[in-house]
Amino acid sequence: MSELSDQQLSRYARHLLLDGIGIEGQQALAAASVLVIGSGGLGCPVALYLAASGVGNLHLVDHDRVDLTNLQRQIAHGTANVGGFKALSLKTACERINPEIAVHAHCQRADDALLTLLVQHAHVVVDCTDNFQSRQRINHACVVHHVPLVSGAAVQFDGQLSVFDTRQADSPCYACVFPPLASDEPGIDQACATMGVLAPLVGMVGSMQAAQVLAVLTGCTQTLVGQLLLVNAKDWSQDRMRIGRNMACGVCAELRPS
Repeated sequence: MSELSDQQLSRYARHLLLDGIGIEGQQALAAASVLVIGSGGLGCPVALYLAASGVGNLHLVDHDRVDLTNLQRQIAHGTANVGGFKALSLKTACERINPEIAVHAHCQRADDALLTLLVQHAHVVVDCTDNFQSRQRINHACVVHHVPLVSGAAVQFDGQLSVFDTRQADSPCYACVFPPLASDEPGIDQACATMGVLAPLVGMVGSMQAAQVLAVLTGCTQTLVGQLLLVNAKDWSQDRMRIGRNMACGVCAELRPS
């Protein structure tokens, strides 16, 4: 790993003081490549915090354009960005925070071809999408290429977060917990349009997703592998559910050792 410059030592000084990160951890972040899929309510805080934390390569994927209704919660976008691609707007915001990192915007849908191309080169994938079909495709690509997946969701006052790392023998994949046949439901974005979402909630969940990415890359804290964290912003409760591997999972059972 390359040595940190004087400017980097100053920029990341508060990280360097942490036993779980230090210089070696910060170097690991600089060498890492993270794929963030979705540049909306969750993707904005995820990418902004990863950029600020010094993750060396960020790939942002989103085919959608900024709409006025997005501005209530998608904090990287402003009124001037309405009509433009979200991925480009988020790229600009990340580069404004940290011009030393490389940020790549992919203004297209996360289809199987793009996922095959990008996931295999990522150290971590962050699912910030708004529909279950995309989540299943992302999970499948992560299982195939053995890449950790940090997944989050938020609607109304409820959020959830987990890490699926099939490099670990006892870790479930996303489909173990949320089978594809159970995914023929309205997307989260549609649910937000009909039921609403508390603006800071997506910031809370997105920030926790970013923290989990740093945990995977540096080991600075525990990860949520094997756990589903549920957050309620109405009564400020948090619950953890133990989640296990489904040995008959249609996605991961044949793609990893038993």
